[in-house]
Amino acid sequence: MTHPSSSPATGSWTTTTHQHRGRRRALRAGIAVALAAATATAAAACGTSLTGPGTPKAAGTPDPAAAAEAQAFLADWAGGRLDSAASRTTDPAKAQEVLRNFTAGLDLGKPELTPEPAGLQGDHSVRVAFTAKMPVTGLGTWTYRSELPVRKQEGGAWKVDWSMSLVHPRLSDSAKFRLDREDTSPPKVTDRNGAALTGDDLPSLRPVLAQLTKGGSAPRGAIRLVDRATGEVTGTETTFGAEDAKPSDKPPATTLDATWQAAADKALADKAGGKNASLVALRVDNGEILAMANSPATGFNRALSGTYAPGSTWKIVTSSALLIKNAVKPDDVVDCPKYLTVGKEFHNVETSEFPGATFRKDFTKSCNTAFISLRGKLGDSELGDVARDYFGVGQEWHVGIPSYDGSVPVPRDETEKAASMIGQGRIQANPLVMASVTATAASGRFHQPTLVPGGADTTSTKPLPPAVVDQLRSLMRATVTDGTAHVLADLPGEIGAKTGTAEVSEKDPNNGWLVARRGNVAVACVVEQGVTGGGSAGPILHSLLAAVPGDPS
Repeated sequence: MTHPSSSPATGSWTTTTHQHRGRRRALRAGIAVALAAATATAAAACGTSLTGPGTPKAAGTPDPAAAAEAQAFLADWAGGRLDSAASRTTDPAKAQEVLRNFTAGLDLGKPELTPEPAGLQGDHSVRVAFTAKMPVTGLGTWTYRSELPVRKQEGGAWKVDWSMSLVHPRLSDSAKFRLDREDTSPPKVTDRNGAALTGDDLPSLRPVLAQLTKGGSAPRGAIRLVDRATGEVTGTETTFGAEDAKPSDKPPATTLDATWQAAADKALADKAGGKNASLVALRVDNGEILAMANSPATGFNRALSGTYAPGSTWKIVTSSALLIKNAVKPDDVVDCPKYLTVGKEFHNVETSEFPGATFRKDFTKSCNTAFISLRGKLGDSELGDVARDYFGVGQEWHVGIPSYDGSVPVPRDETEKAASMIGQGRIQANPLVMASVTATAASGRFHQPTLVPGGADTTSTKPLPPAVVDQLRSLMRATVTDGTAHVLADLPGEIGAKTGTAEVSEKDPNNGWLVARRGNVAVACVVEQGVTGGGSAGPILHSLLAAVPGDPS
């Protein structure tokens, strides 16, 4: 049986709890009312209005809707939506006109407009400062600060209070901006006679001219503030480009000769047959480069930077080494068999042979086997020594633009020594090197090739013995009259030359070479996969020498 007091006890706890909760609610409500009254009193004292139930706004805080309208205006302006941007102002027609005309003639790209936090002004308008970054095509970025006044309109909407100065503080009915660009195009390059050289007229020179002018100076310009009525400049807003970017008034001069260069370009265009080819012409007496040409005309400068086996044109250097030692004389008999084996089988072009030939005939007919048979007359490093000490090959040349100046490594074995006697193996050269070799053989003295007058010369060489020079001239002349360079025999002048056929690989056709000297000019030409020198490089140099019959001034 349940005790009569148990139920009342439970009921008594429940009732008490509800009473406590009720008293707590009443207490909280009282506190809230008191706080609300206190807040209202404080707000009245401070001049703050409440924008919504329980959402106080401190003094000086702008309406978020005003800031949003300013940001939307900037976003439309930056996005090129000028009609939309203008519609957010108090004068849409004028705003659209000014926003469109502001960029006229300034070459401005898409702007970057970054707003700052909005602030209230004394006249109850909202001010939104912003940073403008205006990219000026080809020059840089024009950066400035301005601000937008935003005012509440009748009906409660916020609008940008239009004025020209919000676009830029100095823009007005009487002042506007103008872009002035300075001409910093690459300076004209001239030839030895002061004639302008251009890549349009002389295609092979395009990459060379870019190297000589280093691509031109950095662009320069300025944004000027000008009077709308008179056009007078009243101030400079910003400038672009370094002070030292202004090009020199004096164009760079070169040793090139426009007549020789034009003839070289035309000779390659007409006679190279679409093959990769290059040539160099230079003065014998001082090494000044008169022309350099490449086919194709643009891209890699094979003439000065190519690395080729020079083939039999190298026999000029080999003959010099033999003649300096008196190891052979032009009229000595040096047999020319079809084949000669030195670790591998060497042969002559078209497996020709000349039994009982003299050294002179070996040179004029370019007999490989005869030259290889004389390898024992030279020490292993002697060919390289003569190339360096007399012809400057392998020394550092300061031409005026980058160049490869040849290499004659000491042969690693007897087979490589045999190959080096005929310009194969690891010997490397290019038309610049071989034109210089030809000039040295003709004059007896190495002159560092130069493209830009007044460059440094750190080379050190010694002159060829006069008797050797006479013998080399005679051998090269006979190669034109009676030998493999007969392609040049119909040209006037005492032309001396040497052909070359350089093996590249067992699968690819040989490169064709020809070097020649006429008067005070030495020339060298290589045609990749030209098969023979006389057949491929011959017509090119014939065209060149026929087009320019005299020496340069």
